[in-house]
Amino acid sequence: MWRPQEDGGIEVAIAHRPRYDDWSLPKGKLDRGEHPLTAAVREVGEETGLAAVVGRRSIRTSYPVLEGLKRVDYWAMQAVGGDFEPNAEVDELRWLPPAEAAALCTHEHDRAVVADLLRDDVPRMPTLVLVRHGHAGSKSDWDGPDDLRPLDARGRREAARLAEVLPAFAPTAVLSARRARCEETVAPLAERLGVPVEPLAELGEEEFAADPEAGLAVVERLLAPRPAPGVTVVCSQGGAIPSVLMALGVRVEGVRLYPPCAKGSVWVLGGRPGELSADYYRDFDADPDALS
Repeated sequence: MWRPQEDGGIEVAIAHRPRYDDWSLPKGKLDRGEHPLTAAVREVGEETGLAAVVGRRSIRTSYPVLEGLKRVDYWAMQAVGGDFEPNAEVDELRWLPPAEAAALCTHEHDRAVVADLLRDDVPRMPTLVLVRHGHAGSKSDWDGPDDLRPLDARGRREAARLAEVLPAFAPTAVLSARRARCEETVAPLAERLGVPVEPLAELGEEEFAADPEAGLAVVERLLAPRPAPGVTVVCSQGGAIPSVLMALGVRVEGVRLYPPCAKGSVWVLGGRPGELSADYYRDFDADPDALS
């Protein structure tokens, strides 16, 4: 959890836990059926009383505990409101410059997270979320125009899940390629936010193939830095999103040529080519390792 300062620097939130008598970064455990991102937002809110907007994915740490090896996934989160009240888990919260915060941390793995927060090669906060539409049955089984092919039951569940999780990134607008399955994928999110689903023809599959420069110009505009945290959500298709990512310089390790883009998946982007943060979320199903 971080917040900006008037001099251009930042402060980091460090919590004192009376149970362990240590100073650490706010975090917590997953509930059964919960995705780690949702759990991170919930736990930070419960421990600190502060509202936050999720930024780029940070590092994963692990360390031994009595029960075995504990794994912790971190995100950079910008505080945007709320007030801390001492509670059973956290009795004191301090906002400190990163160097002082790292020095106060009891555990070395927390200092590694603070160091990652200070990376200057990529932004902390994203500005664009690219969503591939959810499952929409088989094209061969649909006897109408393909543009009108709707989501199937699985796709509607994926759309509902996106509406639950994506508000963590503070969306301010929802855009969609002109395909029924794309519009339906982000319609529950738009309804929850109280905004319309606006058409974005340039990022349709055929439209992007016909004029990629126009599509990339839209993407670059949506990637522009913002004065306040928040993102634009865009729903598109599997023939467009990987091409956009390749043009932005997104590469994946291994033999895969194109970045992954499963149906119902999400890419969270911030920055510019060469200084781009790009986090891939295959789905928002529960973490299989969640035991509580």
